[in-house]
Amino acid sequence: MSGTPRPPLSRRQLLKGSLALAACAGRLRPDWAWAEDSRTRPAPAGEPEITRWALLSDTHVAADPQDHYHAFYPYRNLQEVIAQIACDPPDGLVITGDLARLKGKREDYQNFRTLLTPIDRRPIYLGLGNHDDRDGFFRVFPDRCEHPGIVKNKHITLAQAGPVRMIVLDTLLKVNGLLGRLGDSQRTWLETVLQSCDDRPTILFLHHAPHMNLLDRRRLFEIIKPQGKIKAVVSGHSHRYEYSEVAGIHLISLPSTGYTIWSDAPVGWVDAKLTARGGEFTLHAFEGDCTLDGHTHTLRWRA
Repeated sequence: MSGTPRPPLSRRQLLKGSLALAACAGRLRPDWAWAEDSRTRPAPAGEPEITRWALLSDTHVAADPQDHYHAFYPYRNLQEVIAQIACDPPDGLVITGDLARLKGKREDYQNFRTLLTPIDRRPIYLGLGNHDDRDGFFRVFPDRCEHPGIVKNKHITLAQAGPVRMIVLDTLLKVNGLLGRLGDSQRTWLETVLQSCDDRPTILFLHHAPHMNLLDRRRLFEIIKPQGKIKAVVSGHSHRYEYSEVAGIHLISLPSTGYTIWSDAPVGWVDAKLTARGGEFTLHAFEGDCTLDGHTHTLRWRA
């Protein structure tokens, strides 16, 4: 964990960072938009189709850009990450919740959305966590209310990303609480979708790690274990970067982009290259424990 707090950014530094972001943003192709389907990158002859996604979690952006937790400044951390991503844009992004600092204030989401501007022509799928608030979120992201009737009071995204399917679930139970829950309606919806869709490899994204504070973890696995199309569950919440496996399903715990409370955990994001056979997950760490910065974890999907 960083030992020395970084001083507040000067006006000149803020301007310099904004210009750098704008320069990278100018490289984006204008034909991208917020969308349900993403493009895939051409693969060499005989190689599997590939889609590349940036995976983030726990951005914890506050209304005050100078808000910090110990030595970590979430606003400038996300600013730095978006600059990295914008200079080599992936096919899209998934951010698995705790977008806001603590209570999901409207001003938190306004800053959060502004920070995404350099890459907002890419598909961006957002989950909600225990430090988010649906009212504040939808006031700033009204475009995310396209299908409000899928599951009442839950924000869900179902998308096809080339060779894989992505399902972003909502585990928000109580704003600024600790526990998370999918709930009966969302689990029923998930089970129905999985039974009716094709066998395309499917990755679930949710905020609460299945092993940490998710109240209906057992019922979730009763649904997904028999479904061979479920290959991985990606989550945040723990502020740790970890890999494990249950019944052949890969459990991927993303690092926090905002801050960490662990001395041996990185602050950063993950660059994921996904195919129908598996995935390569590369850590980009810039604070905290950076020992694994640049390391790629290769996973093969269960049959």
